[in-house]
Amino acid sequence: MKQDNLRIHILFLLSFVTSLAWAGKGNGGLIPYPGGKCYMFRITLADKAGTPYSLDKPEQFLSKASIFRRQRQGLKLDSTDLPVTPAYVQRIRKAGGKVVAVSKWNNSVLVRGSDRKALEDLRRLPFVKESRLVFVSPDSLRPLSQRVRYRADLQVLDSTVHDYYGMGKEQLESLDGRRLHNLGFMGQGMTIAVLDAGFMNVDRLPAFKNVNVCGTRNFVAGYDEDVFREMDHGTKTLSTIAMNQPTVFVGTAPKAGFWLLRTEDYLTESSAEEDFWIAAVEFSDSVGVDVVSSSLGYHGYDDKSTSYHYPDLDGRTAPVSRAASRMAGKGMILVNSAGNDGMGTWKKVNVPADASDILTVGAISPDGVNAAFSSVGPTADGRVKPDVMAYGCPTNVVSGRGYITPDTGTSFACPLVAGMVACLWQALPHKSAKEIIELVRSVGSNLLHPDNIMGYGVPDFWSAYQSATRCTQG
Repeated sequence: MKQDNLRIHILFLLSFVTSLAWAGKGNGGLIPYPGGKCYMFRITLADKAGTPYSLDKPEQFLSKASIFRRQRQGLKLDSTDLPVTPAYVQRIRKAGGKVVAVSKWNNSVLVRGSDRKALEDLRRLPFVKESRLVFVSPDSLRPLSQRVRYRADLQVLDSTVHDYYGMGKEQLESLDGRRLHNLGFMGQGMTIAVLDAGFMNVDRLPAFKNVNVCGTRNFVAGYDEDVFREMDHGTKTLSTIAMNQPTVFVGTAPKAGFWLLRTEDYLTESSAEEDFWIAAVEFSDSVGVDVVSSSLGYHGYDDKSTSYHYPDLDGRTAPVSRAASRMAGKGMILVNSAGNDGMGTWKKVNVPADASDILTVGAISPDGVNAAFSSVGPTADGRVKPDVMAYGCPTNVVSGRGYITPDTGTSFACPLVAGMVACLWQALPHKSAKEIIELVRSVGSNLLHPDNIMGYGVPDFWSAYQSATRCTQG
């Protein structure tokens, strides 16, 4: 179940339902799946033989910012950094597979087509290690509306706030982030990638006019490149970090740069979405992103045979978790929502929230109590999850209609922490990704007794900065 579709939580479900629209009366408003009937297979390649790329020339496949990020942290490239062998991709295409996602870290490609047998036959290619069906399109589905009307100005639901941070005040201060901002650490020079299902109206809402958008990209096969047209879940998650409207709403890293990446096919639920997510993360790596904020997660798919089970939550079984567990070793920090299954039958964190060397974020209410819906740990191999907690019941956000409104879910706790992580790392540029992750855990309110409901607790980012600078001065 994807976390942006909070079907177990009524408040977010109502918000989601308001964006639904029937496409006329014919056929009950149903439409064909975008691009028509299709299948997708994940093909894992046996090796990277014959690659024209070399680890001695990383500028061939990584940006200067990405290379510098690794050098600053003393990280060396390895074979997983090399792109998949182009000749293999060409042969797959020639054999009838349309390649729609590629993972160099997992050495795999996702292929799509309408001829299932032709795609199945790709497994006979000599360089194919494994082939797995991960998606079968539905015959028809109900569409979502495109672009809702929006206000030209932000409507503040609580007009009693008279502060520089406006409606972002309490959620920022709950993480003790104000004093970091006062020192000038508001995300300048840091790049954050936000992975989500859509960023409706971010390109048109005046509320986002001060946000530094570095670029956008859609990784979901079958859809066009416009990430601003459908779904405002990403609009909301982005707003908690990036809003920069003094006295109205200021987020946790308002001066950072942002990549807006769509990875979620909100009309279906399949393992192919893991491939889209991985492709977006590897793209983030290649362009030099520092922090990735992902309010997404999976465990149950439309094809139940591909769903995950508790023993799979080890940070290694799910392809998306394997990729997530690599990120700190590439010099990036992943901040991922824990999930909203605490009141459902699953209850546990989703993937990739089970990954190692990331910050998995659960939700609390303003009084510091864990939200009942917030997913819990531990992982299958006994690690504490979630890692930390933040406001998520509720969190103030900006919707695709241009309203400041409270919304609920670990989806909104996650970006609050992601923004503060970027500010902390800006203040401590000598630290590695893994060191920052450990530092954030070490200043949690539940440090002495970490558990699988609250993790290490609510992190105090000012204390993290003080602790690190004392060590440096000492």
